[in-house]
Amino acid sequence: MKKIIALLAASAVVSTAFAAGTTEKLPSGVVVEHIKQGTGPQPTADDVVRVNYRGTLANGTEFDSSDKHGGPAAFPLGRVIPCWTQGVQKMKVGGKAKLTCPAATAYGERGVGVIPPNSDLTFEVELLGIGK
Repeated sequence: MKKIIALLAASAVVSTAFAAGTTEKLPSGVVVEHIKQGTGPQPTADDVVRVNYRGTLANGTEFDSSDKHGGPAAFPLGRVIPCWTQGVQKMKVGGKAKLTCPAATAYGERGVGVIPPNSDLTFEVELLGIGK
């Protein structure tokens, strides 16, 4: 019995470590690289999420971050760019992920502010909490 428990415990550690290093490519082309696996619930598009984030252009230039706005941000997940709506739903509270967003799932042909049209974007996201 002790061997079975030890084997199950080791298996859980390995699966958690594997999950933290996993990468998912969604049908839209969004790539979600799980840096740290969370242990809380996963949000839906109807939820308000609280996050720390950092957004960069393909060349590495930072264009926005929650730090620039004084700390964590909260917003309705269904009212942001498709990359965020899709990618953050793959995370669990407490998790960190890198979202790679094809232009079509970000701001597309229009661009916005310092983000040029047709720009692929990368976001580092830490999911802190979920509300309604």
